[in-house]
Amino acid sequence: MKTAQLLLLNLLFFNCVYAQTGINGTLKDAKENTPIEYGSIGLFSPADSSLINGSVTAPDGTFELKGVKPGDYYLSIQFMGYKKLIVTPVNISRGKLLNLGTLFISPDEQLLEMVEVSGSRFTTMHKVDRQVFESSEFLSGKGGNGIDLIRNLPSVTINAEGELSVRGTTGFVVMLNGKPIQSDPSIILSQLPANAIKNIEVVTAPSAKYDPEGKAGIINITTEKGATDGTYIQVNTRIGLPSIQDYDNKEKPQRYGADFTINHKKDEWDLSFGASYLRNDINGRREGEVYTIIDDKTTFFPSDGERGFDEESYSGRFTLGFVPDEKNNFSLGFYGGIRSKDRTADIIYYDNHALVNEERVYTMQYYNENLRIRTSDFALGSFDYVHTFDNKASLSTSFLYEYTMLGGPTTNRNLGYPNTSFIYQDEYNTNDNPLNGIRWQTDYKAKPQTWGTLEVGYQFRSLNHKGDFVYERKSSEGEFELVPEFSSNVDLKRLIHSAYGQVNGIQGKWNYTAGLRLEYMDRSLHLQDKGNTVDSTYTYDFLKPYPSANIQYSANEDLYFKAAYSRRVERTTTFKMNPFPEREHSETLEQGDPTLLPEFIDLVEAGMVQDFGENSFYATAYYRNVKNLVNRVNTIYNDTILNRIYSNVGTGRSLGLELGLELNPTAKWKVFAGGNLYQYQINGQFNERPIDTSAWVYSINANTSYAFTSTFSLQWSLNYLSKKITAQGEDSRFISPNLVAKKSFFGDRFSATLQWLNMDMGLLPTNEQRITTWREGEFYTTTNYVLEVDMFMLNLSYTINPGRNKSRFVKSEFGDKEF
Repeated sequence: MKTAQLLLLNLLFFNCVYAQTGINGTLKDAKENTPIEYGSIGLFSPADSSLINGSVTAPDGTFELKGVKPGDYYLSIQFMGYKKLIVTPVNISRGKLLNLGTLFISPDEQLLEMVEVSGSRFTTMHKVDRQVFESSEFLSGKGGNGIDLIRNLPSVTINAEGELSVRGTTGFVVMLNGKPIQSDPSIILSQLPANAIKNIEVVTAPSAKYDPEGKAGIINITTEKGATDGTYIQVNTRIGLPSIQDYDNKEKPQRYGADFTINHKKDEWDLSFGASYLRNDINGRREGEVYTIIDDKTTFFPSDGERGFDEESYSGRFTLGFVPDEKNNFSLGFYGGIRSKDRTADIIYYDNHALVNEERVYTMQYYNENLRIRTSDFALGSFDYVHTFDNKASLSTSFLYEYTMLGGPTTNRNLGYPNTSFIYQDEYNTNDNPLNGIRWQTDYKAKPQTWGTLEVGYQFRSLNHKGDFVYERKSSEGEFELVPEFSSNVDLKRLIHSAYGQVNGIQGKWNYTAGLRLEYMDRSLHLQDKGNTVDSTYTYDFLKPYPSANIQYSANEDLYFKAAYSRRVERTTTFKMNPFPEREHSETLEQGDPTLLPEFIDLVEAGMVQDFGENSFYATAYYRNVKNLVNRVNTIYNDTILNRIYSNVGTGRSLGLELGLELNPTAKWKVFAGGNLYQYQINGQFNERPIDTSAWVYSINANTSYAFTSTFSLQWSLNYLSKKITAQGEDSRFISPNLVAKKSFFGDRFSATLQWLNMDMGLLPTNEQRITTWREGEFYTTTNYVLEVDMFMLNLSYTINPGRNKSRFVKSEFGDKEF
């Protein structure tokens, strides 16, 4: 017994001593004396040069390797654009944590010169749970917004409606500088100037630390940052040249904008201010063909006409950071602005007719004048605090409050044609949607141990979204009268409590993260029509666990393998749950389902990354299973109107392979290409009819750059999405090629970029997509959306003190998702 106790004490003592055995230090730039983030730290055996342990440096340049056996080693430190640093000998003693102090790594002037000429640094950095893309490598987004950048990533696609998808699904969450934001990605990214973005991180299988929302994972946007004192100023302008193609739209499109960012850092204070304005109109047309079948009557209403967009947004942002010492960090932020998006759909129904027993019973044509306006005025503020303890543990807390007023009218007028003075129908519907949202969270990161680091946290979110919907129709007397059955009051309340715990660490060649998040949601939706015939409350709540795990194995410095599992949720919005119809245009009503369930997602993936010199290749296989899949489906409202409904249609499954290749054939030529191939299957039912459909879908995002000189380069890019199935039909392919020329002056302080977007020249079906749905024996509808091609944009950018930018702005948490 005594021997066993002594053995146990010795074992505990050995583990305690072993846990404190290792090295730490800080990595900095030898010229600028600034910390280097993502520096590669490798500890090697001098006997056979085998990798013993490894890590990457934190944002402040610090690194730590623990759990290393006593002995003699050497340290290899690398970072792109810098000379490799070898530290030898490294003598590690038992029970001691060797502090190497500050290590300085020098820029490789020869490599930097090559990078300046060729731009040959890696576009992609692979980490255990994400891919990090360098935004400056995608010139087609220069001067635009976040969408113009993100559409170039291998796993991302965009359709004719401007809707972004990751691996074929639209459900993903955007984070800004690591802060979770539950908002519509397209709206958030369209408000963020591309010039302010440094990196785009795609996290397809997030850990339990992050909010589980988003069936495709998370896209984290990191803004430009620096660590030296000084003032950074950047001013950008964007000017669109006149349209090349004529789409017979009433108004000529206007495209121009400007944004600026000012960042001043002095000692412990960090002040950022920014403002932006963007006008981005796009002309286009809509070509449609629809028929409905009711009993023995078939009604046809083919159409053709204008469908363009006028977008305008302006905003102001302000943040104040205060770092009194190394242990405390405070940040205060405000953000406000106004945005609007007008969609004009003036359509001629040139051969509206009905057949009964194959005989025409009537023929007519009419003109539908339709304008839908969506607006959003918003103001929000946030406060963040981080405290770091002496033992390297940390405690952080974040609070955000948002007020948003959403709304906008839709006018729908069916007029005679060609005599448009005759009015068949004149309708008007509008809404006011005030939204109040609160998010508060706190996170604790424990002292690092030999087995890894423990992190725990809690988050509370509250959403109160009210809506006053008014639907009016002009009477024969010429007065607008309320339509009670289409007019309503909606009140959504949603409370979410969640807590998580996870461990992560590095053991030799293994890097791992594993955790569990537990979430309770309580949702209440109160509906009341203005005719006082409906007064109902729909409630829904659940308590769900969300496990996750990530693991990576480094075979050597150039080859590693990884695998991951993550469970996610895609919540329903107020818009998709409001059952009272809204008139979209002549042939469509749109409504939601108050009983709509959230989508629950399970994702498994496995992949590898192989670097060879200045070239890189990666491949990731994945499987995604979505329960309670939400699709937009159609039913017949009457013989010339379809009812568009959001409904849970069953289960969606995706089995796919994502590939990426980065090549540098010469010092001046670079190729970056990515693709995604998956089989998509939907099984379920709608309106008591089975749904069983599947198809292969693929997408390609590629670009190639050539630097003629150190200050002048060309880049050609291609975005291609193949045909894709839906619950009731299919969406056709979508293609968008772009050509960009960039010239810089005055040591990169001033740059001019000329973009040729959506290249077509009458040779390609560029920037158009056909959406088709049908239900055998009931209806068939197909619409080809043709948007503007051959657009030329000139972007001018001037920067004072480039590289010093540390602006980080707060973004919308709730309102953008309902916009």
